[in-house]
Amino acid sequence: MTAIKHALQRDIFTPNDERLLSIVNVCKAGKKKRNCFLCATVTTERPVQVNVVKVKKSDKGDFYKRQTAWALRDLAVVDAKDAVKENPEFDLHFDKVYKWVASSTVEKNTFISCIWKLNQRYLRKKIDFTNVSSQLLEESVPSGENQSVAGGDEEAVDEYQELNAREEQDIEIMMEGCEYAISNAEAFAEKLSRELQVLDGANIQSIMASEKQVNILMKLLDEALKEVDQIELKLSSYEEMLQSVKEQMDQISESNHLIHLSNTNNVKLLSEIEFLVNHMDLAKGHIKALQEGDLTSSRGIEACTNAADALLQCMNVALRPGHDMLHAVKQQQQRFSDLREQFARRLASHLNSVFVQQGHDQSSTLAQHSAELTLPNHHPFHRDLLRYAKLMEWLKNTDYGKYEGLTKNYMDYLSRLYEREIKDFFEVAKIKMTGTTREGKKFATLPRKESAVKQETESLHGSSGKLTGSTSSLNKLSVQSSGNRRSQSSSLLDMGNMSASDLDVADRTKFDKIFEQVLSELEPLCLAEQDFISKFFKLQQHQSTSGTTTNEVEEMDGVALSRSYTSGVPQTISSEKDMIRQMMTKIFRCIEPELNNLIALGDKIDSFNSLYMLVKMSHHVWTAQNVDPASFLSTTLGNVLVTVKRNFDKCISNQMKQMDEVKISKKSKVGILPFVAEFEEFAALAESIFKNAERRGDLDKAYTKLIRAVFVSVEKVANESQKTPRDVVMMENFHHIFATLYRLKISCLEAEKKEAKQKYTDHLQSYVIYSLGQPLEKLNHFFEGVEARVAQGIREEEVSYQLAFNKQELRKVIKEYPGKEVKKGLDNLYKKVDKHLCEEENLLQVVWHSMQDEFIRQYKHFEGLIARCYPGSGITMEFTIQDILDYCSSIAQSH
Repeated sequence: MTAIKHALQRDIFTPNDERLLSIVNVCKAGKKKRNCFLCATVTTERPVQVNVVKVKKSDKGDFYKRQTAWALRDLAVVDAKDAVKENPEFDLHFDKVYKWVASSTVEKNTFISCIWKLNQRYLRKKIDFTNVSSQLLEESVPSGENQSVAGGDEEAVDEYQELNAREEQDIEIMMEGCEYAISNAEAFAEKLSRELQVLDGANIQSIMASEKQVNILMKLLDEALKEVDQIELKLSSYEEMLQSVKEQMDQISESNHLIHLSNTNNVKLLSEIEFLVNHMDLAKGHIKALQEGDLTSSRGIEACTNAADALLQCMNVALRPGHDMLHAVKQQQQRFSDLREQFARRLASHLNSVFVQQGHDQSSTLAQHSAELTLPNHHPFHRDLLRYAKLMEWLKNTDYGKYEGLTKNYMDYLSRLYEREIKDFFEVAKIKMTGTTREGKKFATLPRKESAVKQETESLHGSSGKLTGSTSSLNKLSVQSSGNRRSQSSSLLDMGNMSASDLDVADRTKFDKIFEQVLSELEPLCLAEQDFISKFFKLQQHQSTSGTTTNEVEEMDGVALSRSYTSGVPQTISSEKDMIRQMMTKIFRCIEPELNNLIALGDKIDSFNSLYMLVKMSHHVWTAQNVDPASFLSTTLGNVLVTVKRNFDKCISNQMKQMDEVKISKKSKVGILPFVAEFEEFAALAESIFKNAERRGDLDKAYTKLIRAVFVSVEKVANESQKTPRDVVMMENFHHIFATLYRLKISCLEAEKKEAKQKYTDHLQSYVIYSLGQPLEKLNHFFEGVEARVAQGIREEEVSYQLAFNKQELRKVIKEYPGKEVKKGLDNLYKKVDKHLCEEENLLQVVWHSMQDEFIRQYKHFEGLIARCYPGSGITMEFTIQDILDYCSSIAQSH
């Protein structure tokens, strides 16, 4: 333990100018045995400070470190646990109780004894030593003596004392004067002893010589002691006199403290009262405005708004702790609550009456718009209500229940008002589309039939009153041959002053204008109402939304159409933007059904109207989405656009179906097929409608479907044709298709245009070869025999030696085809071709020119064979190529 003590002194306490007086090896009671040392130390500097230091062995090495230090003056109790039995446990009471277990009872007792001595010497503080043996404390204090306490010197406490600098210097001087002291210690000791005796003798002689001076000094000391006793008596009397003054001054000080405390409390109380008065006092003018303020005039509304804001500030003031327990504050808060409830009830009642009154005024103006395709303007109504916007915000912040009730009442009433207006508006639109009177309410529509023959019969006999759109024209063309179509078209034209196509164009243009006007009237109406709702009900339009609305993508012919489905209004509204959309959905719940009904009517009147509607609706959807993709208007128009796209697809499908169901007459020539003419009409109309349209891709896909169906149907009809040759049907119709595509310049059908041109060319050539056949039949057979002999290996110049193919036989055959007979045969051929071809396509001269070229080619072939097989015979045809050209020209001119 001594070695540890010296190590701790050297490593820990000496660098801190402390001396280690006692040490005990301990561990904490009741815990894992982790030993440490409690050290009692004093500082070497004045004033002396006594500490109890906890030293612990480091975990990272074999050295000790200072962990905790307590000042001895903070020690209140030393509990040794048992004063009789040996017990290593003891407690030290500092800021809390520290329980220790010493390694041995001896170390514990030594440590406690050292603390008792240090307390007696340096602190004289009353530390309570409990359960400590009285013998342990008495060992350090002899009975009846105070010497150890007053000065009983440090040797009893300290084991050694270091030399100071002067002592060290004296020893060094002495050692230098006695160099032999190191080698002869006895001689050095004897010398020191002799010198000490000499000094003692000199001291005694000096004392004896100064006895007289000592006596005088003693007398002076006695006199000084008497004087001191007198001074002490006077000081005692003075102290007694000052004791009463001290008591009075203490009373005065205490009284001043109480006065200061009272003043401080009064200042704080005044501050609290001023705070409550300034922040919780509502002006009488504001109270009167809340109770009786005029909610009909602008000045009264402004006064009520200011009063409501002031009331809200008073109610929302942040009270300090304890204010809410004051009776006056509770009364004021209750008064504010009553005022808020009273004004909120009065405001809600007034706004409900304003809704009703404004609605009646609005309904009175409906008659002015009953015959016009316009919607009533709600701007005055909105302008009047916006004066209450700040009050609505106040109501939203203070009484959300009444705010929500007003919102519901507004939606309920306005939905009925808008429903009447919008239904009347759409009724006018339907009347203008159909041209019927308002009283009749019977819309002239052309019902679709399953059979094309039934459609033609009804349209020709006026079942619907007029021909309408592509339905009538398709049906009309699908069942007729070219001759019947011309005759029936002329009879139809006699029914009116305009042609059927002119009627269709006029009706479609009229429908397009009406539909555009409908959308143009609905858009500002919805936007104005949405803007009003956001301002009046204080809802944010451009806030991030979370999902009460789910977007689904519907795939229609490869075109993705976004469609939003909004469920019923949820109990908890996730955002204010969702609330705007839900309010708009309820207020304008009739727009989507009415639009769908109008679209159905337009499609029923004329299926080609779906083209107009697709373009217009797409444009308006695009415009609405640019403003706000998630708005009610964008969502509603997007839903309706899906219906329009379906009608457009249905229109394309119906045309393809009619192509598949087309029937041709067995007794008349075919000519241009009805669906080919219909495709031309559709393409021309579509190009005019879809010029610079957003949904051009839909039209291109429809083009591709239709043209392929047209190609297939032309092939089918050509194969089934009995009166008209297949090549003529193919040639004329593909020529018509090519001409249409060339004229309209549809970029997505470039490949089909080239294909139509190729089919037309191929079938023209095929028809020419087939129809022309062999006009010089016997001559043709003769030369076929010649070519057969040559093929068998007979040389061309030797063919004339064959009996059946000699020159005489050739001359006989040539004589049978004089120029007159050739012209007659060509004339018959021209008549035959004229019967096959239709007048609409005007291909007669083209075909006739091709036949002329083919006949000349055969003529040149015969001449070549004569020159090679009958050289030098002088045999020639009885007509020339120029004769052929003259014959063909004269025949064409004569017809």
